[in-house]
Amino acid sequence: MEIMKIGVLGAGQMGAGIAQIAASKGYVVVLRDIKQEFCDNAIAKMKAGFDKRVAQGKETRASVNETMRNLSTTVDLEDMRDCDLVIEAVPEIFELKKSTFKELGRTCRSDAILCTNTSSMSVTEITSECAHPERCAGMHFFFPVAAMRLVEIIRGKETSDATVDAIKAVSVGMGKTPVLCRADTPGFIVNRCLFAFMLEAIHCYEDGIASIEDIDTAVKLGLNHPLGPFEMMDMSGLDTFPHVCDTLQSLPVTDWSTPESVKKLLANGRLGRKNGHGWHDYE
Repeated sequence: MEIMKIGVLGAGQMGAGIAQIAASKGYVVVLRDIKQEFCDNAIAKMKAGFDKRVAQGKETRASVNETMRNLSTTVDLEDMRDCDLVIEAVPEIFELKKSTFKELGRTCRSDAILCTNTSSMSVTEITSECAHPERCAGMHFFFPVAAMRLVEIIRGKETSDATVDAIKAVSVGMGKTPVLCRADTPGFIVNRCLFAFMLEAIHCYEDGIASIEDIDTAVKLGLNHPLGPFEMMDMSGLDTFPHVCDTLQSLPVTDWSTPESVKKLLANGRLGRKNGHGWHDYE
């Protein structure tokens, strides 16, 4: 199914960002929140950002006007009824997300694709009471949406191949690079890796190994990261940090022994770039 009209639930920083990037790529977008003032605030922030970009010569007034023509707001969930794709970006509260999908299952067309933008919660559990769960999946954008190129697609237990293919296509249409998380695991790909990294940085600080400033500097200059781990946590918002940590609790504690997959690579003489073969092959 070709995606033409997209509904976005939640006019916070993530929902507004998703709505803006979709509208800028030519999709018809309906942004919905429970109060019109939330939608109005999101639109006001978008316009202020656009005005700045126009003044800097990074955007034309014509392109801004076209984006805004593609975007409307509502407080009525019924306005999602004729959307081809609905992306839920409400607060990271499990019961809220689950009840939202139950309502979407009753409201939207049976062939509409329904996605959650959750950063770490189980897609299968969030969509468990939604009609036709085969059309449900995770579609995880990253903040800030306009700048971050990645979209994680997460398969729920019932997600169909056709649903995954449609989400891949719309992700590319929105100018993003999609990756597929084949299992509905806590944290998916990015946060499962990232939080192990950030928690170790916090442990280094709490154990008195180094200051926050020196850990940030070490990571930026030693690993060539644009931000240190503490700067990254501040940018994302510390209020979301405990939610992801709670979700990741079910994962096993990191085992520091050499993984079997690395032992197998070494046994096959794959040493990395130094001999042209490692996890990847190099010319």
